[in-house]
Amino acid sequence: MNGRSFRHDDEEPIVYIVDDDRSVRASLEDLLASVSLRARSFGSVQEFLETDLAEAPSCLVLDVRMPGQSGMDLLSRMTDLGLHLPTIMITGHGDIAMGVKAMKDGAIEFLTKPFRDQDLLDAIQRGIEIDRTRRLREVTETELNQHWKTLSQGEQDVARLVVEGLLNKQIAAKLNVSEITVKVRRSHLMRKMGARTLTDLVRMFDRIHTV
Repeated sequence: MNGRSFRHDDEEPIVYIVDDDRSVRASLEDLLASVSLRARSFGSVQEFLETDLAEAPSCLVLDVRMPGQSGMDLLSRMTDLGLHLPTIMITGHGDIAMGVKAMKDGAIEFLTKPFRDQDLLDAIQRGIEIDRTRRLREVTETELNQHWKTLSQGEQDVARLVVEGLLNKQIAAKLNVSEITVKVRRSHLMRKMGARTLTDLVRMFDRIHTV
């Protein structure tokens, strides 16, 4: 994942906090502990980038301005770094232009200090749900690709033409095989993919990485 290291952990959500102000970090940790949320805090972007991330639903609370690499710098580079954490930007010196840029760069929320605790908690819960959904989607896509690889070349050829809407007779003509062969391959590929209907197969095909 572009050089990023992830540590397998349980599924308990975790919130990462990056802020150079020790008192802010402590305050946010206390807030999250009060609602039974795990937190890990860092005093700089570099410190955060050097840690292994837990394999669990997560989000990032990131200060905009810090010595060295700023939060805005990190936000703009997250995709290149292989980081897909929903990010909440916090700042004591924000303006509309900065907020707009942060949202364009992928932040899910931009909060100006002092902000209401509940506003931050709401954003964090939304971020965790976004990340949980992404992780489930990736697991599903991985499983679909594994199922696809169990198909024979002939079954894959039939699958590609089936999702294009061709009838068995047309597929047989295109592949220069008998219609019975197409029916057998079609039955096998539907079973291996776990697809009950043509609609199921089309939806699956849209989410697998075929060559």
